[in-house]
Amino acid sequence: MTEAVLERIAEALERMHPAPMSVPDFDAAEAFVWHVGPDRLVPVPRVNRVPLERLVAIDRARDTLLANTLQFARGLPANNALLWGARGMGKSSLVKAVHAEAAATLPEARQTLKLIEIQREDLPAIGRLLDYLRHSDRRFILFCDDLSFSHDDQHYKSLKAVLDGGVEGRPENVLFYATSNRRHLMPRDMIENERSSAINPSESVEEKVSLSDRFGLWLGFHPCSQDEFLAMVRGYCAAAGLEIGEERLRAEAIEWAATRGARSGRVAWQFFCDLAGREGVRL
Repeated sequence: MTEAVLERIAEALERMHPAPMSVPDFDAAEAFVWHVGPDRLVPVPRVNRVPLERLVAIDRARDTLLANTLQFARGLPANNALLWGARGMGKSSLVKAVHAEAAATLPEARQTLKLIEIQREDLPAIGRLLDYLRHSDRRFILFCDDLSFSHDDQHYKSLKAVLDGGVEGRPENVLFYATSNRRHLMPRDMIENERSSAINPSESVEEKVSLSDRFGLWLGFHPCSQDEFLAMVRGYCAAAGLEIGEERLRAEAIEWAATRGARSGRVAWQFFCDLAGREGVRL
């Protein structure tokens, strides 16, 4: 063989068996993003999040997730959590805010509790990440935002293995938080199709919906009321020092929500950004 052919073979083997992941500097950041091809943890210099106290109308979910996270940060038993429900009601914001609150509450968690975001498309590679994190002296919250699975998506099988941990068990220093608009992570028509077409419908459906059963905590998020929506807007205005008459604020906020056809934390923030821009207030 020529030297060029041997080089191509060597490059192909390297692509099939990538080099081991380099050791990241966990002191460099409080949050990281997991990437594959090659495997690596990329530090996030500044996490995009809002303070915990600014999240309105989700008190029960907030208190439950914070208590669970503090238990985990202290080295005590804690549950994987699925945050599901109405869009725009602060599911992903709550995960990031709770991580920051735990680090601020517990001095030992400031350097040891790390947040790692993983994309749904990278779930098949999460086993390699767990093998690496298992041997670390830090504690990690794996976070997958907007998690759901389509008809022909087999990634849910990888997630089952992560939540159960396989033979070795889930690493004691790793917790998994996910957000989704679906309680069972599968579209309803997919579940109904399984019932109508499978040889053994009940067993096939059970395989799909049992994924959400592997989360110890189910935290539901529901559409907010008009009063809660207005409280969100007032909270943003107060935090930014934006002064505006109550009647005007109420009228404009309600009109904005009506044009969007929804009330949620996300809609409240979008209205506030528009209002702040019109009032010349920098955020």
